[in-house]
Parts: sequence; C-alpha cells; structure tokens
Amino acid sequence: MDIDGPIIMAVHAHPDTSGIWDGMAALIGDTARVERCSADGLAAALTGRGPVHLVAHGPAAAAVWQYLARPDAADHLASVTLSVPVRRRGLPGRRRRTTQTPDRVAVPVQLIVGTGKVDDDLAARVPRLWRRVVASGRPTPATHPQVYARSVRQLAEHLGGAPAARELLRAEVGRFRSAFGDTLVSVTGAGSGIGRETALAFAKEGAELIISDVDADGLAETARRLADAGAAAHSYIVDVADAAAVEAFADEVCTAHGVPDVVINNAGVGHAGFFLDTPAEEFDRVLDINFGGVVNGCRSFGRRLAERGTGGHIVNVASMASYTPVNVMNAYCTSKAAVFMFSDCLRAELDSAGIGLTTICPGVVGTNIVDTTRFSLPESRHPDPETLRARARRGFAIRRYGPEKVARAIVSAVTKNKAVRPVTPEAYLVYGIAHAAPQAMRSAARGGNIV
Repeated sequence: MDIDGPIIMAVHAHPDTSGIWDGMAALIGDTARVERCSADGLAAALTGRGPVHLVAHGPAAAAVWQYLARPDAADHLASVTLSVPVRRRGLPGRRRRTTQTPDRVAVPVQLIVGTGKVDDDLAARVPRLWRRVVASGRPTPATHPQVYARSVRQLAEHLGGAPAARELLRAEVGRFRSAFGDTLVSVTGAGSGIGRETALAFAKEGAELIISDVDADGLAETARRLADAGAAAHSYIVDVADAAAVEAFADEVCTAHGVPDVVINNAGVGHAGFFLDTPAEEFDRVLDINFGGVVNGCRSFGRRLAERGTGGHIVNVASMASYTPVNVMNAYCTSKAAVFMFSDCLRAELDSAGIGLTTICPGVVGTNIVDTTRFSLPESRHPDPETLRARARRGFAIRRYGPEKVARAIVSAVTKNKAVRPVTPEAYLVYGIAHAAPQAMRSAARGGNIV
C-alpha cells in the first residue's frame, strides 16, 4: 500500500528483533510509512535516502547516536527518537572511547525516558531537544507502544509544518513555561465555588481548562472570568451522576482536546437531616452526585490516562465530613467518606501507571453550596428551611474562609503529589483526632440537631 506520509525507520539491535516495533507500527497505521532495519545495517539503509524519522530503543540507540556524528547526518535524518536512560551506555550525554560523539547535533532529537534529567552538556550540544517522561517506569516499545507511536508521529507532523501538540510542547527542553503551562486541566462543578476558583487558579499557572457543570449560567460566568484572565477554556454541560453522560463527555473532550493531564472531580451537593427523616430517593441523590460523580469521572478519565501511558493526576474533592461523623448529615458524610476510601483504593491501583491521586478534604468553607443544600426535616416540627439556610450562611460568613484558599491548596497538592490534603485548620485538627481518638469523634457526633 502506497502511504502518503513521513517515513519512520524503526531500528533494532540484539537481543531485540524487528518485532519489537509491531505495536508501534500498528498504532501509526496509514498516517506514516514504517520501515525497519537493524543497527548494523543502518548506514546502508540510509544511503541515498532523503530525510527520514528514526526511532530506536536500547542497544540500537548507540548506533543511531554514532550515526549522528557523521557530517552528512542531517541530509538523511529528519529527526531521531531514542528511548534510553540518560547517562548510560551508548547514550547522549556520555563520551565513550568507542563512540564518536558530535559536539553539536543538527538533527532534532527526542528522548523517551522513565526518570532522570537532561544535563546541560547534552542540551547545549542538541539545540532542538525534546524529553518525554513516562512516569510508570522505564519505557520500551513492547510496554508502551502507544507512547512511541504518539511521540514519533507528533514530532514528525510538527517538523512537517503542523502546530506542535500539547504533549510535544511540554516535552521541549529549554522552552519557558509556567508551572502548568502546556497542561490540560478538567474541573467538574466549575460553575461556582471551589470548582470556579480552582479553574481560575490553574489558569493563573498557565493551564488550559476544560470546565463543566449542570448550571449553564454559572458555567458561562466562569468561562467569562477565564477569558478575562487570558486563559483558554472549553465549556461543557454535564451531569456527573449520569455515567453514560460522563463517558460521552470524556470521549468528546479527549477527541477534541486530548486527554486531560489533571482531572478534578469536584461537583457535589449539600444535604442536612437525620437519616430517618431522609427519603430514600434523596439519600440516593446525594450519593449519586457526590460519590457516583467521582466514580464516573475516575472511570472515564482514569482509563484514558492509563491508556495514554505517560501518567497524570486525579483530584477527588471529599470533605472534612469524610472522617467526621455528624448525626444530622448522614447522607453527606456517607457520600464523602465513600469518596475518601474509594480514592485510597484507586490511588494504589493507579500508582503503577504513574498516575497520582489526591483526596482534598475542605473544612468549613464559604461557598454557594449552602444555597443549593436540601434539608430533610422532621414532619412533626415543620421548621422553615430558609431559616436554617440563613443561619448556615451567617456561620460561613463569620468563618471567612473562601473557596480560593481551597483552590490554592489543590494546585499545591497536585504539584507535590500529596495523597490526602485537609484544608482549613479545623480539617487538619479533626483529621488528627479521627485517627488518634476515633471514639471521641463518635461520641461528639451524637449531640447534633438540625433545628
């Protein structure tokens, strides 16, 4: 089949065979022509050829690096992609008696690595250098074929004149970027409160945003504020309690913008009332949104992050209520406790894929969740819900702890890859008491009353 696209030459060396590139070649498909050769036959395979894109792994990388020392290398090579740990045998950055190392490499070079940093000497000798980190460990074409296919294709397309993909921009060595520059961040419940402030906080750090909510007006206001801040943002209306809707949302986002690098499952609702006064459908509603929404987001985006193969981060917003039993907040506390334990289990599962997971536990924070909180009240007393709502608003106003502080904590937790991050002094205090003296927490839960 005649393929109209760039030529990618995949190089192998003993003990590998050409079959090591089967997975990558299948994923590249008909977007490029993939040829294969052994390291011993590399010079012959390139003789008389116009520029091709080389990709090599392991022992074959040494032969490719040696070829780069030839004065005519740029005549035959459009780019080179190598997967080798930095400063090991046959690698860029280390001079060996048996390998002629060029003082300056004119060919664009892309490294696919598990860990390590590019030293200044290498960056100086390779002025067009990209470095992709695979957080799940040392990459090989057999374990991460999707990473190789995407890396080579993105570089070839960019060198052919296409705009650089976000991943490629993030991998470019020496390119200035903000803390979350060239990073796509998804925030649910972004129409107000913690979600809105979190979107604005990541935008301030250079991120591109995917914002979603069921509240169209609130979401439009968040989009307006992001636009005023000069941030790129894409808005979606989605009900996180609907698993099918979240899956469709994830598919649409990833097709149009790529897989988000940071996924923040924040959407939630408030509820107050004794369990025996709470109708079954209301209890289920709270769990479907607060817990089910987190599960749906993690399932749809977590799977895509794992399949992408280069790590990422998930933030699940729980609450101080997740470890603070309150007799008049049964549904809410239960939903947030479920988020906490679910996150602990999922964090362990995703660790091998290089995906971090942070559980955020805000304390008493003044947001508009009070305005939408539902009250399940005892029929015998018929108190006015608005009176209770006004009382709660006054309490939050006195506390004077806004959602922007939670947003800053989320940005910090992602940066530091924190597992659990209580927010507000009382959240930290109660977190310690809950672990040191759980019986005291259980006893304290008995005295609450909603009216």
